[in-house]
Amino acid sequence: MKAIVHGKIIMENKIAEDLVLLYDEKIEKLLPLADFLPENYAEIIDAAGRYISPGFINVHIHGCKGVDVMDDTPEALALMRQVLPATGVTAFLPTTMTADFSAIYRSLAQIRTAMGVASGADVLGGHLEGPFISEAYKGAQAAKHIVAAAFNRISEYKDTIKIITLAPETLKDYSFFADCRQNGILVSQGHSAADYAQSMEAIATGVSRVTHLFNAMPVLHHRRPGVVGAALDTTVNCELIADNVHVHPALQRLVYRSKKPENIILITDSMRACLLPDGISELGGQTVFVEKQIARLADGTIAGSVLTMNEAVRRFRDNTGADLPAVIAMASANPARELGIYGERGSIAVGKRADLTIFDADLTIFKTIVKGKMVYCKE
Repeated sequence: MKAIVHGKIIMENKIAEDLVLLYDEKIEKLLPLADFLPENYAEIIDAAGRYISPGFINVHIHGCKGVDVMDDTPEALALMRQVLPATGVTAFLPTTMTADFSAIYRSLAQIRTAMGVASGADVLGGHLEGPFISEAYKGAQAAKHIVAAAFNRISEYKDTIKIITLAPETLKDYSFFADCRQNGILVSQGHSAADYAQSMEAIATGVSRVTHLFNAMPVLHHRRPGVVGAALDTTVNCELIADNVHVHPALQRLVYRSKKPENIILITDSMRACLLPDGISELGGQTVFVEKQIARLADGTIAGSVLTMNEAVRRFRDNTGADLPAVIAMASANPARELGIYGERGSIAVGKRADLTIFDADLTIFKTIVKGKMVYCKE
């Protein structure tokens, strides 16, 4: 058995000190420091007063470190699995883009294969962002590949897809929602031009979440609340890119005050330029220019982000004044709950997987552990 000592353990609603975290593949016990006998443990990590939290779960990420989910190579996902623990991530959903279906299928096949690989951060499945979206709010997605939603187009990968982002106003009826629900796939409203009434109807029928709130949807207007108004007026989960570029800090505070903390999910929406210096990059076959860590297309459209999960947690905490356990939950417990895996991941509790990260007050990651195995160490 292994142990972590001298850490501030972030629990669901508190931060516990003077406890020792004992683990193998799972968390075995939280022991009072006074009862700890070092000679009984094969490996001891001294957290040196830093925080210990559940590992982060990123449910919306396109790429990082020069690779992209759409690259259709096992090396791309392998690299993402290896580098993401340095940002505190222990599990993620590789996210596809609007493209021709042959390219999407190839990427989903790579994701399916990676789901069975135990190395670095875990691949939990895929997030299909498009091609069932609105051309009016396509963002950095390719308009020529946008199509109407049909479940038979993606049924072959129903075991792999965990989330589908779509524009509900483009559907002829909501039978697609029923198909997704029967197969355990979450429907997320995004890249959508829907008005408030359409959004509320979609939420009542099968939409349970909103993709990167505020981005790729109509702006919130006092007479036309739209997608944002419906998201803030209901209990749907809302993704948020807390990089202070996609969403202003004031709007982050508004979301925090409007939504229950358990309905906020921090994501990165990062692309291949993440974890790289400024320069020219690529997203969905389009040239992206990264300057001052802001990624844009040639026409100025924001093109994904270069945000990391630890930085998303830090900025949202600093912007809102939310307590650290609540913000950590937005990057761990909340995505675990919506994916139906909270029984084994997403919080520090006896019997759950030892998916852990250790960081300081600035959210610099020092160590990350996946299923009891050290997969990143800064020191």
